[in-house]
Formats: sequence, C-alpha cells, structure tokens
Amino acid sequence: MRRRLSTAAFPVHRHSAPQVALDAGLVALAYFLAYRLRFDGAGGVPELYHDLFVRTLGFAVIGSVAILALFGVYRHWMRYSSQSAYLRIAQASLACVLALVAYVVVVQPKLLFAPPRGFVSVNIPTGVLVLYGLLMLVFLGGARFIVHAAYERPLRGSRLRKDARSVLIVGAGDGGRLLLREIMRNPELGYRPLGFIDDDPRKQGARIDRGLEVLGTTRELGRVLDDVEPAEVLIAIPSAPGTLRGKVVAACRDRGVPVRTMPTVFELLQTGGRLMRQVREIKVEDVLGRDPVRMEIERVGEYLTGRCVLVTGAGGSIGSELCRQIARVGPSRLILLDHAEDNLFEIQRELVEDRHALNTVSVLADCKEEERMREVFAEHRPAVVFHAAAYKHVGLMEGNPVEAVRNNALATRVMARVAGDSGVSIFILISTDKAVEPATVMGASKALAEWAIEAADSRYPETRFASVRFGNVLGSSGSVVPIFRRQIAAGGPVTVTDPMMTRYFMTIPEAVQLVIRSGSLSSGGEVFVLEMGEAVSILELARDMVRLSGLTPGRDISIEIVGRRPGEKLHEELFNPYEHPQPTPAQRILRADRPRIDPAWVEETFDRIGLLTLEGDPAGLASVVAQLASLRLEPEEPVVLTSSPAADQADGATA
Repeated sequence: MRRRLSTAAFPVHRHSAPQVALDAGLVALAYFLAYRLRFDGAGGVPELYHDLFVRTLGFAVIGSVAILALFGVYRHWMRYSSQSAYLRIAQASLACVLALVAYVVVVQPKLLFAPPRGFVSVNIPTGVLVLYGLLMLVFLGGARFIVHAAYERPLRGSRLRKDARSVLIVGAGDGGRLLLREIMRNPELGYRPLGFIDDDPRKQGARIDRGLEVLGTTRELGRVLDDVEPAEVLIAIPSAPGTLRGKVVAACRDRGVPVRTMPTVFELLQTGGRLMRQVREIKVEDVLGRDPVRMEIERVGEYLTGRCVLVTGAGGSIGSELCRQIARVGPSRLILLDHAEDNLFEIQRELVEDRHALNTVSVLADCKEEERMREVFAEHRPAVVFHAAAYKHVGLMEGNPVEAVRNNALATRVMARVAGDSGVSIFILISTDKAVEPATVMGASKALAEWAIEAADSRYPETRFASVRFGNVLGSSGSVVPIFRRQIAAGGPVTVTDPMMTRYFMTIPEAVQLVIRSGSLSSGGEVFVLEMGEAVSILELARDMVRLSGLTPGRDISIEIVGRRPGEKLHEELFNPYEHPQPTPAQRILRADRPRIDPAWVEETFDRIGLLTLEGDPAGLASVVAQLASLRLEPEEPVVLTSSPAADQADGATA
C-alpha cells in the first residue's frame, strides 16, 4: 500500500525526465504549428494572436506536462507503450485543450494591445484549439510508437544470429506472443521463430505478430513439422491440458524434434526473471491429461491473512509447498515445524532469502512429543494448523509398523489434543486415499489419524477440525515418478509391479491450493476428498517417461513386471463403502458424508494402541491396527479384536 501511495503522489520519477523533456518540446511544437496552420492563408499570424501565443505558450507546455503526469503517462517507459497508454494520451490531450481554454478565459480575460485601442478581449480561435489537440495527440503518440517499434521490432537480418535455431511456437495467444517478443528482444538467445500452431479456427492463416503466420492446428502438427522442419518446438500455453501437451510431444517425438514448454500457471506464479530462462523440458506431469485447477490463492487463502499459521512437516514435499503458498497470502507469522534438520533449513532459507518472507519462524521439534508441542503452541499461539507431518513410504512402514503408527496416528492425536486445548481456530489434517479400506500399515495408520481428528472435533467445539484426503502427488518423496526417473537415468530396467495397476495423480501445487481452499470450507468434522481426475496406468506412465527421455521402451530401456507387494492395491479408491460423496462450493473438492463415530470409543482405541506401541510388539500392533482401520463401527456395536499370537502373526504378514 505504501508503494502505491508513493506512485500516485509522484507520477513523475527520475527515469521519466527524458520523456518529460521530449513531450515538452513536442507540445510547444504542436502549439506553434497550430497557429501557423490556422493563419497560413492570411499572410501569417496576426499580431493580436501572436501576442496571445507568446503569453500562453508557457502555460500550454507546463500545464500539458502536468496533465500528462496526472493521467499516468510517465509511469511507464515509452518502449512499453500499449493500447491503454495511447488511450491515456488521448484523454490527456483533450484535457490539455480544455485547460488552455479555461486559462485564457479565466486568468487572462483581456490582453493589453497597442493604444489607442486600449484593452482588447481575445480568445483562442477554435481552429487553433482543434489543430493543437490533434497535433499534440499525433506527436506524443507517434513518438511512443516509434520508440516502441524500434525496441520491439529489431531488424532480423542484423540482429538474429547466423546459427539461430528455428523454432515453432505452439499457442498464438498471449503466452505465444509474449514468448515471441522475448525471443526477438534477445537475439543472443539464438532462436529464429518460424510461425505458430493454434487450434482456434479464427486464427488459421492469420498473421499474429512480427508477420508470423498461424500454420495449422495441433491435429496438423505432423504436416507442419514436415513442411517447415523446425529445430525445436516451444509450447507457449501455460494453462494447456495434459492431453494437448501429450499430442504435441507425440508428433514431435515421431520426427525427432525436441520439445520444450513454458512454465505452468503454478510455476509462473512462483518464479520470476526472464521468460525464456523459465522455458524447460517437458516433464511427465505435463502430459498426464489432467486439466489444471486455477485459483487465486490470495482470495481462497484470505482467511489466513494476518493470522499465525503453523505447518508441521514443513520440510516435506507437501509441507514445503504449503509454506510457499501460505507465505503469499500474508500471515502475521508462519511457523515451520519439522524434526528433520536439513529439510527445515532448506525451506527456511528458501522462504527468507529467495521469497523474502521474513515473518517465518523455524521450530525443530517432533510432533510425537506432547510436552514439546505444548511449549510451541504456548509460545506462538497459532490460529491455524496444517498437519502434514507423516511417514508415507509403504514398504518402509510395513517393516516398521510401530513407528508408522506412532508417527502417523498417535502423533496426530497429540497434535489435535494440544491444538484443541490451545484454542486453535482451524486444524487441517493432510490425509491420503490409502486410508480408504486400508491394506497396509501406512494406510491403516492414516485411517486412524482421520478418526482422531473426527473425535477431536467432537471434544473441542471451539476448534474446526477437518481432514483432506487425496491420492499420489507428482514429485513427492515416495512417488513412483522420481523412482522411474532414477531407473531411466541408470539405464533401466524400469520396474512396474503389475501391468493392470492404476493410480490417481495430482501436482503438488494444485493439491496444496485445494487443501488451503478446504480449510476455508470447514465447519468442523469433515473429511474432504479432492477429485483426482482419471486414474493413470502405471505401465503407460513408465512408457511415457521413457519416451520423454528420448528413448524407446523395450528397446533402449526395458520395463519389467515384478509383482505386487503385500497389501498393495491394483486400484486406489477415494471413498469407503460407507461414505457418500457430497459436493462443496469449491471446484474439485468433495465431502465424504459418513456416520459420526463415538469419541469415547476412539479414545479407548488409541489408549490400547499406545500401550501396544510402548510394548514394541510389531506383529501384534500390525494385526490390531489392520483390524481397527478396516472396521467402521457404529457406537453401539461391540469391538471384537483378534488377540491370539497365531492370528497376530498371520495378519501381520499381510497388513
């Protein structure tokens, strides 16, 4: 706000001094020519009007420059002149003419002329005023047009490098034109644009910018590639769906043409600098076919503005992105809590040094330690908590069930209890689709965490507790995508557990935006479920990643089917059988309508699990947790748990 006020108060800054000097000269020239042209056929300017010109020239120049400044003409450099800048000049020119008329009528009603006439009243002729306004508009607008054209349209023959790579731009919209201008302004980049590809039928054959033509649609991309033979293709549609990117990549891959892309909408919001430096290689995230969700994080996260927000697991893949996006909405304080020192250091350094979020506080602590959590909450008094700390590696958790339950289930209960006792306003648990009919210890531990949140909502009415459940996020630790990348980089093979296996995928920034939006929807006790789009075949995902690396599946990189691990599902589900999806006011956020659980039963269950954890009996704990998480009991139903050692061993082998 302070910056905006200063800009309005001082519309002329030191960098605009050359523009002011040029405009002053052009205004004086326009005023002089207006008189000369008006009286061209009368033997020159009469002495009466020449005297009027001399007396009003100073005001015409100084007043016009002042009016131009008030209209904001000098807030932008001439080389960046746009349609709005020309409109402001036209409005200011009209205002200058009216101000000159008012000056003559009010300030100088009579001009002293030679005696014996005495005082004679003289007004500026209408013809002079019209010519003055038109000439000023032409001179000021023309000067800006010339500067803009000289800057925007460099001579290709003299500016482009001889070894420039020919490029075809996919997208003739704002992104494509912006990318083209970046290329033309910076010939050192070494690119020579050939034309555009765009699916808009109205643009076919049209010349969009710099005389470059739209050569065809994405369906005709193969033909266009054969005709113009570009050295590279650039996708310039930040909001392009994965299906379109995949179509472009497939056509280019068949002809051996490399493809790069502009950043997505999320990446553009988070990065800065020259646009061409942000153009990157195509990643698998770009071609999964999922249409991106576009939200104004400042609007959907407005409930976080000016409040103290705590994020657990702040150094993790989800937690760190939560911190980045929350920092953009202006919390009074952002508490980063993690027990991994390296991860915490990295996100703190990024927020403070790169993003200048100086209101962050790093807390090195473990969510499982209740006394330590009470100290943190007492010191910082957070109003909103996002609990993202969790173990997520399925195979590792199968081998360490005690730690899985302690960190994912019991720590969530601790955090919920401390948050309720401390008067936190909103508490959001980051859950997973593996909590639905869980078949692994990790999934069962997250299902128990959802129960803990639901019970806490009944116990602490002043705090709104909610869980947000979603599937795999691309690029997170434990995701299949980085595993495939490492396998491809090592020369293969790429290992797939089952050819029929499918998974839901979502980008981390998109998931986090929806999590933040869910917090604004919560009234307490909900389980929100994010719509994940279409399930993706893991086998096809592996093949796509091999192709994106410029290799051929089965020839350059082999793909091996290794079989499913114990408890691993073929297809992920987002809702339990007893849950019914309900819409919410937000796009791609559903609510799981399910029966309420008895909080007393949950507390009793967690007490028992806590004892088993202290005893350190992995097989017994795995058995009990698997049974508990797979049951959805009404309060009046009895709880029957297997407790024999033989049964514990049998269940523990497949939990």
